[in-house]
Amino acid sequence: MNQSLAGLRAGNMNSKNILVVGGAGYIGSHMVRLLQRGGYTPVVYDNLCEGHAAAVKGSQLVVGDLLDQQKLLSVLTDLKIEAVIHFAAFAQVGESVQNPAKYYQNNVVGTCSLLEAMRKADVKKIVFSSTCATYGEPEVVPIKESESQKPVNPYGFTKLVIERALEDYAQAYGFAYAALRYFNAAGASPDGDIGEDHDPETHLIPLVLQVALGQRPHITVYGDDYPTSDGTCIRDYIHVDDLGTAHIAALERLQSGQGIKVNLGTGVGNSVREVVDACCEVTNLPIAQKIGARRPGDPPELVADPALAKRTLDWQPEYTDIKRIVETAWRWHRTHPHGYGD
Repeated sequence: MNQSLAGLRAGNMNSKNILVVGGAGYIGSHMVRLLQRGGYTPVVYDNLCEGHAAAVKGSQLVVGDLLDQQKLLSVLTDLKIEAVIHFAAFAQVGESVQNPAKYYQNNVVGTCSLLEAMRKADVKKIVFSSTCATYGEPEVVPIKESESQKPVNPYGFTKLVIERALEDYAQAYGFAYAALRYFNAAGASPDGDIGEDHDPETHLIPLVLQVALGQRPHITVYGDDYPTSDGTCIRDYIHVDDLGTAHIAALERLQSGQGIKVNLGTGVGNSVREVVDACCEVTNLPIAQKIGARRPGDPPELVADPALAKRTLDWQPEYTDIKRIVETAWRWHRTHPHGYGD
């Protein structure tokens, strides 16, 4: 429920208060739940432009914007926040090309506003949601952290800018940070009560499941002539809860003046056709497909080498089979065909 700052101040304050910025979004809401189960007290900070209050029902929610540095400062100090987990970014590659100003203003200027509020409040621990898009079109797959970071779109570049800012804040101000480079977030809570609800939807698995539900006439496969096993693009799909457990592991390993930079993926690649086939098998429903032209800038294969994350964070993804990931997504979409509008 949405609570005023005054109401939150009266709540139970302890040394484990974690500010989850963008916590009402897809990944953020799953993170909030995992923090609660791990004994932390998450406080959600979200402007709700893309997030959903219903996704964090019963949690502490402050409605606010990244650019409102004074409000951020008040939340950090008044609620005795110990660390920040930052998800509040725009993340559509195509949109970032068409409207880069939106991405630089929120992802860069907004995050710098957050970092300054943290510095003023003497809160110097942050786990940052980065992306494999910072690598651009990698030369070697699976992708290691040593791969050159050459983003090919404004979205990826905004994330790389913040990675560099975090390095500088660690060196100059003693910040402790983790930059976690996601591959393709997927799936939903196994409970089936929270999941993906984007407008517009751009992720493959929800789009395919919308076809199964009769909400779309077909799924468009963008290109079937790539140099892959079946001609379609291959991606590394990581379950949203596996992302969450990695964030908690990173949070518990933060050290002043130092940073963690790791890929978060399973190391397993699945083609578009394999994902569609898994959706057909899980739903037991027909899913119409059409072949479209390749999308500009779509690399044939993006798969993580997660070895460094596993060593550094002592972390292991639970969901490495695409069918299991789809099963959790289907449980959510089947019971919430209109997302949180249901």
